[in-house]
Amino acid sequence: MLRCAQHDITLLLVNKMSNSAFKYLDQAQAILDCIRATQTDAIERAAELCTQTIAGDGLVHLFGTGHSRIFVEEMFPRHGSFPGFHPIVELSLTYHNLVVGSNGQRQAMFLEHVEGFGQVIMRNFVFAKPDCFLLFSNSGVNEVVVDVALEAKRQNMPVIAVVSVDHCNSVPAPHSSGKKLTDIADIVIDNCTPAGDALVRVDGLEDPVGPGSTIGAATVTNALKCLIAEKLTALGKPPIVLTSSFFIGSEASKKRFDECYDDYRDRVQKVYGGCR
Repeated sequence: MLRCAQHDITLLLVNKMSNSAFKYLDQAQAILDCIRATQTDAIERAAELCTQTIAGDGLVHLFGTGHSRIFVEEMFPRHGSFPGFHPIVELSLTYHNLVVGSNGQRQAMFLEHVEGFGQVIMRNFVFAKPDCFLLFSNSGVNEVVVDVALEAKRQNMPVIAVVSVDHCNSVPAPHSSGKKLTDIADIVIDNCTPAGDALVRVDGLEDPVGPGSTIGAATVTNALKCLIAEKLTALGKPPIVLTSSFFIGSEASKKRFDECYDDYRDRVQKVYGGCR
């Protein structure tokens, strides 16, 4: 029996070899261990770039298609997050809950492979120094995210990419440029998920289950967020943090959320400026 330190829960330990849940937990821990062992330098460099962007009144633009949209929203707005990031979420690429019918998965999966769509999305915004881009893509090769990366570089913005390097290196580049996200990005952070994403083989089941990229990319996202907050504070520019009522009480939390949203509104106004 194992007693969890912070929860009034008792877990029954079973033979790991017969329980796929434990297999998944082992694989998830391996991803975390890999990130700690191999990605801290890249996370440090990315955090420094984002810090300089935010401290200089720029925006860190966030983008991902499909399930990679999760990490865009994990960065901001979220409890424990702060303004300085500009989440770009294109619902036609990420509206997964309907699965079939109008706005279904087939359409989203088709659109993320339509080359040129990324430039159409980018045309909606006005970018300026010292803005940078933080892109999430497990495969690192889908045409739309490559479009966005190329357009960001064309507009002289540094690009950070969070990808599965193993998967990206294992598949061809379908974009007409011949490039993958790892070829374009100034900083690449590996989410340390193996190619194919799914982690667990179940006896009697032909295909693996249990994707790992959510664990890896969410970990990278929050590690980045924490380090950026540390660096901004060290510069004398502590961010306004979306803080739960658990920490500061209900009224203070409501006030903080309003302050945070007002700060975000002020920061993001420029991206909707006049067309060039």
